[in-house]
Amino acid sequence: MAGRFEGKQALILGVANKRSIAWAIAKRLHDEGAELAFTYQGERIEKGVRELAESVGAKLVTECDVRSDEDVARVFAETGEAFGGGLDVLVHSVAFAAAEDLEGRFVDTPRDRFWMAVDISAYSLVACARAAEPLMQARGGGSIVTMTYLGGVRAVPHYNVMGVAKATLDASMRYLAWDLGQSGIRVNAVSAGPVRTLAARSIAGFTTMEEMFEQRAPLHRHIAADDVGGAAAYLLSDDAANVTGTMLYVDSGYHAMGM
Repeated sequence: MAGRFEGKQALILGVANKRSIAWAIAKRLHDEGAELAFTYQGERIEKGVRELAESVGAKLVTECDVRSDEDVARVFAETGEAFGGGLDVLVHSVAFAAAEDLEGRFVDTPRDRFWMAVDISAYSLVACARAAEPLMQARGGGSIVTMTYLGGVRAVPHYNVMGVAKATLDASMRYLAWDLGQSGIRVNAVSAGPVRTLAARSIAGFTTMEEMFEQRAPLHRHIAADDVGGAAAYLLSDDAANVTGTMLYVDSGYHAMGM
């Protein structure tokens, strides 16, 4: 039986290491037949990303600075060349805020670091979706998934400016779903509970957050990256052909609770 992604080609942004949510999604896509391409940010993680990409026979591994329109354009041009002029799937798992802005008060966030967090964590989705559109149109449509968090909907202590960036990302996802729907491109988001990733380590009090989550989520269990991978694969697949502009929570039901 063929997998849901046989004949599909996917670009994955945001793999940092084997614990990354983006890697869990990539593995699921690969297991179900997709051909993959990856980007990485900076020399520090390049070797690890290349090794992971090699393990799934990636067609392309290239650096991408999502704050540069020129770099984004280059990456998607390379992706088009690697995939024969088209693209079916885009996974956007990119976010960043300065560590010091995840420790103190949100009100003390300086202007330059505020815009940096929004640029990298939210506008990058807009830039990548714009660059992906012609490649997906060449395939007759496509699907985009981005990663968000409850901190964009509710105030989560110490999430601070990243919560504001996620709120911007969430709204951008919905507007992109409207704009790109006429091209047959779906845009959705997965809102995951606390997952032990490289990015999570920079959030002050993450261990406490995990403990509270386990106590108060209806299912009383933690979230693994593979849980998110399965949910994202659904949204990216033809099983979700009429699902767009949607935020899918993978958090053991935590978002439904009042306290």
